[in-house]
Amino acid sequence: MTTPNQKNCPDCTSDVTRRRFLTQVGAGAFALGAAPFLTGSRAALAAPTATSAAETAVKRLFESLTEKQSSVVCLPFDHELRKRINANWRITEARINSDFLTTDQVGIVDEIIKGVTSEEGYDKLQKQMKADAGGLPGYSFAIFGQPGTDQFEFELTGRHRTLRADGNSVPGAAFGGPIIYGHGVGKPSQNLFFNQTQQVNKVFQALDPAQAKKALVDTSPDEDAVALQGAEGKFPGLAVSEMSDDQIELVEQTVKSLLGVYRKEDVDEAIAVLKQGGGLKKLHMAYYSDSDLEGDKVWDVWRIEGPSFVWHFRGDPHVHAYINIGLKDQQA
Repeated sequence: MTTPNQKNCPDCTSDVTRRRFLTQVGAGAFALGAAPFLTGSRAALAAPTATSAAETAVKRLFESLTEKQSSVVCLPFDHELRKRINANWRITEARINSDFLTTDQVGIVDEIIKGVTSEEGYDKLQKQMKADAGGLPGYSFAIFGQPGTDQFEFELTGRHRTLRADGNSVPGAAFGGPIIYGHGVGKPSQNLFFNQTQQVNKVFQALDPAQAKKALVDTSPDEDAVALQGAEGKFPGLAVSEMSDDQIELVEQTVKSLLGVYRKEDVDEAIAVLKQGGGLKKLHMAYYSDSDLEGDKVWDVWRIEGPSFVWHFRGDPHVHAYINIGLKDQQA
């Protein structure tokens, strides 16, 4: 039964074309724990490579596939399915179970997943997959291109999850392209990502009344409306540039916390992209007043957006989060 503030979720089954928001970026990356990422930079690129742990596992999986298995999961790098994204779909019919893969191959898939997440992120992903689809066997995957070459990508899809490992085959596009996570629990305090909402709401609680008025937006956008707008974009909410130094520091802590569920190589690249887009001060924070599940002024739908960074979190009626980090002028 839904409350007056809850919504149906038709988008759980509707496709979204990746071309709407996939971008490619070049240059500069910084470790998550490095100096504050406030301004742009053109430092040497830090990103996953074909020899990173997850990508090495992808190559081993690829080489272990039989001809029959390959015919189901192996596709050209430029195949349209790599450009398609959705909060709940199977990219191929290849279930990650003993009916399709050997025990060793299932283990390699798990190794890939572990390779693209942090310890915290891997733990949450395991819990989310079990809750939403009965575990890893409820998910599917595809391998685009030939692992070990300049262009390949492993993509995991299923209910509330799109995850990629690409060895930087899409240069500079953080996470190898847009990714999705979610959790099918409506009560905010029970979903696996409520800590993210709490952290983002700490920023709102630190605002003065005038700032809070700017940050609070009446109507939330479509969750998949995360096209990168670039430097000329118009962003909802309060600009971080209008915040005090201590508030900006809290925003930085928040972005680091959000990124902390992924592997360091992807995080480094995401921070580099953010810096190239002008840094934290180019971001805006928006909280949506039409989505307050329990009427407690802890905003369940929020958005962090700037020229090269979009993180849209929809906690109503349950969690869907779309992430797109890149540079608009290098879209593909």
